[in-house]
Amino acid sequence: MNGIEFFHYPCDGGPSLAWGLRVDGVDLRARTAWATRELWQPELEDQFEDQERESAELIWRQHDGLGVLDLPEDPFGRAGARGTAGRVPVLGCSCGIGRCWALTARVESTPLTVTWSSFRQPEREQWGELPLGPFVFARTAYETALRSPALLTADPLGPAPAGLGV
Repeated sequence: MNGIEFFHYPCDGGPSLAWGLRVDGVDLRARTAWATRELWQPELEDQFEDQERESAELIWRQHDGLGVLDLPEDPFGRAGARGTAGRVPVLGCSCGIGRCWALTARVESTPLTVTWSSFRQPEREQWGELPLGPFVFARTAYETALRSPALLTADPLGPAPAGLGV
């Protein structure tokens, strides 16, 4: 089983809060950056003056958490809820409009587990299913983490690591 942590952190430098999450201790935004790095390459090649650093920042910060106020009462498909076309947004866009550049996953619940699989970027259908997951969580641990997200004072993602850019 995978571990999951949900948390809230300030976004947009103001009082707004976003949902963040870690799978097995790693921010899902970091996992997504590494999973999409090669997919970005054709689009980002020769696009920036400082290619390595600027492409790394774009890839690293491509997603943000979903706005706390933007989510339904049952976020992240806990009770088997579905988003568009049977998919649930799990990350939003760094512009603040969650559905602009959402990362979606198929969320399936059983009495014992919650499974996130088939991660996709709807704005890049040509990428197909991303090399991410599937993640299987114990349902009781998932629901407990979802009910009591930690409140952080800052976005925990940090700077883009060296070697991420194209």
